[in-house]
Amino acid sequence: MVIANSRGPHTLSDLIDELGPSARAATAAEAAAAGDFVVIAVPLKPVNDMPVDELAGKIVLDTNNYMPWRDGRYPLVDAGEKTVHELRQDHLPTSKVAKAFTHIEAPRITTAGRPAGTPGRIALSVSSNFPEAVAVATELYDRFGFDTVDNSPLGESWRTEPGQPAWDAHEHQTRPELIANLARARRERSAYRV
Repeated sequence: MVIANSRGPHTLSDLIDELGPSARAATAAEAAAAGDFVVIAVPLKPVNDMPVDELAGKIVLDTNNYMPWRDGRYPLVDAGEKTVHELRQDHLPTSKVAKAFTHIEAPRITTAGRPAGTPGRIALSVSSNFPEAVAVATELYDRFGFDTVDNSPLGESWRTEPGQPAWDAHEHQTRPELIANLARARRERSAYRV
């Protein structure tokens, strides 16, 4: 596992020590080049600062949510013309972007999972224009103990934005409940819609 942040590899020593010998710190470009797939947890910015060349052809699981108070406003997103994840795909035109892990609190990823078939098993959604990206997210979800609901393509990823029923329920929804919450989503209900 290769980990990077915006402050540089030298700032990750405590995390690397905690994760053990299978983890190492690197620059963002080095981490992108090293992975078979990449998980990014950084807000979208008007100027693309992602390592585009190193991410070419790779599946990119984007855990970002649209938070205008943090990221600024994107008129295309506010108008409902694009989702923040479609904009990320535009920034990474040769990558295969998927919205994943966006409606669960990070610490619960390793604590809330249950074996397949367990009654009440929590479900998480994934949205992508690429079936192979959905497959990677689905495999990861299952390894962590979650069911998957495919909410593709990326144009539908707004259904799990803050203020939507799937967001409001967070990680406390089974697969049938998540499917129902995605169907109940309304563009005007987003907490950040203008």
